[in-house]
Amino acid sequence: MFRGIAELIHMDSPNRADFLEGWKPGGKYDGIVAIFRRNFSAAKIGIFNEELINGLSPSVKWIAQMAAGYDPVDVAACKKRGILVSRVPGAVNDATATTALFLIISTLRQFSKAERDLRDGLWKSRLSPSNAHDVTGRTLAILGLGGIGLRLAELAHTFSMRIVYHNRRKVMDVPDWCEFFEKDRLQEMLGMADVLSVHIPLSKDTERYVDEKMIRALKKGAIIVNTARGGVIDEDAMIRALEDGHLAGAGLDVFPREPNINPRLLDLPSVTLLPHMGAGTGDTKKKMEIVALKDILDFLTKGRGKNVVPEMRDWVPV
Repeated sequence: MFRGIAELIHMDSPNRADFLEGWKPGGKYDGIVAIFRRNFSAAKIGIFNEELINGLSPSVKWIAQMAAGYDPVDVAACKKRGILVSRVPGAVNDATATTALFLIISTLRQFSKAERDLRDGLWKSRLSPSNAHDVTGRTLAILGLGGIGLRLAELAHTFSMRIVYHNRRKVMDVPDWCEFFEKDRLQEMLGMADVLSVHIPLSKDTERYVDEKMIRALKKGAIIVNTARGGVIDEDAMIRALEDGHLAGAGLDVFPREPNINPRLLDLPSVTLLPHMGAGTGDTKKKMEIVALKDILDFLTKGRGKNVVPEMRDWVPV
């Protein structure tokens, strides 16, 4: 893809200090103009916060985040340095939506608890049919009808679920069966939901967006599903609602302090837990890589890639 256009440099730093050292004049990364970032790199060098962004060479003008979520990259710091940031919307829609659908089904039907009991040799001795519920005919409330939320709506609609959603603004060109609830009707939407599925990005404005008030506005016996970011839900408020029975369960693929999980969640049998694997398929990863690398290629050959983050859509570095 880059043959004859650019030289590729592999990041081989074992830690953050070595990584930052490499960007100094004459360092092994000095002169690089674009960075292809995977989330797993944080295990060695940490997130791309203001400290790291300010340590990059002035030559860097593009960071391609290989994920739909871009909260590990400090966009404001990048803007100050004249660096554009891109992400990969669309490529993760199907994989993440099917993960959310699995969490809905597993939590409503208590499949996760049933599997744990079976592995413990208990068969069905601790299961009660009265605590399991059909998916068909339930009301699914979607918080954030972007690409992933809309794909989940399409999948859930095949189960004859009623689909309601709240967004900053009404989404045009969606099926009539997607019912929009404006901000002043949010409490009404929550009160009718059997399932609340969260699909909003994490930012300073959305941290703990799903708070105690929203959780308590859900009807008693509802479940929460989160495949977005752990930080958009007030985890303590959610756990309290699970422990006191207001929530019947939760299906979680993301957590506020990954990979550390609140031990109180591990003790709750009504919760289905996954280790942030919503987009974790070989097929999806390949699509994500192609999108992210194509943005870098377009930047190098045309001056700008297609999938810049929303905060930078109308911004031109000077």
